[in-house]
Amino acid sequence: MNKPKSPEPPMRGEPPAPEADGHDARSSERRSANAEMTRVLGVKPLHIATDSEGTIVHWNHGALHDVVEPMADHVVMTYMSTMQRLERRAGKSLATGTARTGVVTIIPAGSTSRWDISGNVNVVQLHLPHETLARVAAEADRGGLIDLAERTGHPDPTTSRLLMSAADSLDGSDVLDNLFRQQLIDLLATRLLVAHIGSQTSPQSIVGGLSPTVLRRAIERMRSDTDADISLAALAADAGLSRFHFCRAFKESTGLSPHNWLRRYRLEQAMTMLRDPGISVASVAAELGYSSQTAFAAAFRRLTGDTPSDWRKRPR
Repeated sequence: MNKPKSPEPPMRGEPPAPEADGHDARSSERRSANAEMTRVLGVKPLHIATDSEGTIVHWNHGALHDVVEPMADHVVMTYMSTMQRLERRAGKSLATGTARTGVVTIIPAGSTSRWDISGNVNVVQLHLPHETLARVAAEADRGGLIDLAERTGHPDPTTSRLLMSAADSLDGSDVLDNLFRQQLIDLLATRLLVAHIGSQTSPQSIVGGLSPTVLRRAIERMRSDTDADISLAALAADAGLSRFHFCRAFKESTGLSPHNWLRRYRLEQAMTMLRDPGISVASVAAELGYSSQTAFAAAFRRLTGDTPSDWRKRPR
């Protein structure tokens, strides 16, 4: 009887072919995505915002010719003001693409590949734990194997826009930015389940909003002047729903996502306070929980087109 042939070892400088299951017992030994990206890119991130459900990072890095080792997290990225050729090698396979606006690259957790990029790249990444993806899949009633596809410069304007919108909240540390990032991570995970897995099915639709009592309780929590926890997880738990179902039901009831509702409420508060000439802009920022007057001014300008000082000067 012929002995089975041993697999050929990878060539020097070339990663082995990816394993069939990226979530085996060795996953606990892998580096976090942030640690491996920092190592392989050779620079520190420009901005980073971490949540228990995922991390959003902005990098500006130079040429890359190295092997990305298996990571504990999925990495999903899109590109800003960039036009560079991408080459990814795993075993004997070669994938190519172009880093540009409107495309995404996905590195599934546990995979390894050699990357060759000849120039500078400005990129926004989501580091997504597999546990978060599995949670969102369960909440969306999506069964089956969650096998995230590798992508290299793959056209996906929807995912790209979601990631780009995250860049606006990377500097903020206030409650509104935190809620936005939590909601955005869930939206991105849902999008990955729809567009970037081996067997693609849409999440089941949810009919009906929150009961009047539950809706009132959620709004009272978001309006609270105390240090009440208004994270997406806390709001959903108080309603007795998953994060996925709470967001859908809240929007069904109010016409707005939790983040957009809170953003509008904060804007109305800010405008009311700014109408009083005796209240300084710095006091308004502090009262609304912003980390600084600069952070408040930037957020106010994104919503109205004016700085708080300019808006205050306009005739009413």
